[in-house]
Amino acid sequence: MGVSEFLPEDWKAATLLGRIDFGEGPTPVLVRGGRVEDVSKIAPTVADLMNAFQPGAAIPRGEDKGPLEALDIRPVWEDPDGAAPVKLLAPVDLQCLKAAGVTFAVSTLERVIEERARGDAGEALKIRTLLAERMGGDLKSVEPGSQGAQRLKDALIADGLWSQYLEVAIGPDAEIFTKGPTLSSMGWGDQVGVRNDSHWNNPEPEVVLLCDGSGLIRGAALGNDVNLRDFEGRSALLLSKAKDNNASCAIGPFFRLFDETFGLDDVRSAEVELKITGRDNFVLDGKSNMSLISRDPAVLAGQAYGKQHQYPDGFALFLGTMFAPIQDRDTPGQGFTHKVGDRVRVSTPKLGVLENEVTTCDKAKPWTFGISALIRNLAGRGLL
Repeated sequence: MGVSEFLPEDWKAATLLGRIDFGEGPTPVLVRGGRVEDVSKIAPTVADLMNAFQPGAAIPRGEDKGPLEALDIRPVWEDPDGAAPVKLLAPVDLQCLKAAGVTFAVSTLERVIEERARGDAGEALKIRTLLAERMGGDLKSVEPGSQGAQRLKDALIADGLWSQYLEVAIGPDAEIFTKGPTLSSMGWGDQVGVRNDSHWNNPEPEVVLLCDGSGLIRGAALGNDVNLRDFEGRSALLLSKAKDNNASCAIGPFFRLFDETFGLDDVRSAEVELKITGRDNFVLDGKSNMSLISRDPAVLAGQAYGKQHQYPDGFALFLGTMFAPIQDRDTPGQGFTHKVGDRVRVSTPKLGVLENEVTTCDKAKPWTFGISALIRNLAGRGLL
């Protein structure tokens, strides 16, 4: 697989921010004009780089590492022993990993179904049919927090169909939660994990915003907010077990910084495609159009950051997905769930391709490189 296969279609005109391990440890890099720049001497982390320069400010050139296409970057399924001399890492470091939930009508209804099915995939089809009959397309046209949303809420309560998921979908307050700890996300070409005791789960292909320590949106990447439908369906109080697990979050391949070639309007209009290919020859395709999101990306970022909560090192915000796969994989009526070895490919032309392989959390490489390890590494390299 050549490196150009997973980059934005106009990547040589883009400004890409990421992290690469050239053998010494995590190194913040910029890709400009198709060439890789080691900017670690300008800022030791990508969080520091975003805080050091305001949007639109010129960032000095870093140490030239040559054309990006010349780097020997391989996915884990082509390099199981880790022999490649360089490794592409998740493009975040000190940022908090945040996520917005139930931001699309389709996935909102699937959350309601999970809740009512109590995590039983076999009950989902019956509940999905009932909700479709009762609600039709009403949810898609409702503005969150509006009088129309309140009227729909009153009607659904009267009909016995109200849910905590509908509250955050059409109520005034968005669901914003912490997806995982700092430094826990996986990068392009790595493995993502689902718990080995989960029997109903799926990927969540999303756009991820990069926000600096002032809450300003600086760019975007692709993400996979892996979800355990059976755990969260049994109880919303199990959200942390459904979301925050070893290797259960992927971001990449790079953050594309906002400039004259790419901005927030490109995020708003992006169509995110998903392709899952299993070792059992199962194939699933889907699309998630950001134009159908119920809350504007800037509104979601604004609900994550403000007078109530600050993030001095910035944050990465998953924007949610409308994609909740219901295609039967094995038993009719049981819907979709992952199997070990599934290849998950998330893509959109302006951001490239995020591809990962599914394993179970206990079999994924243990997470050992935390904040203290990063500090020791940077200090040992004379970067602090």
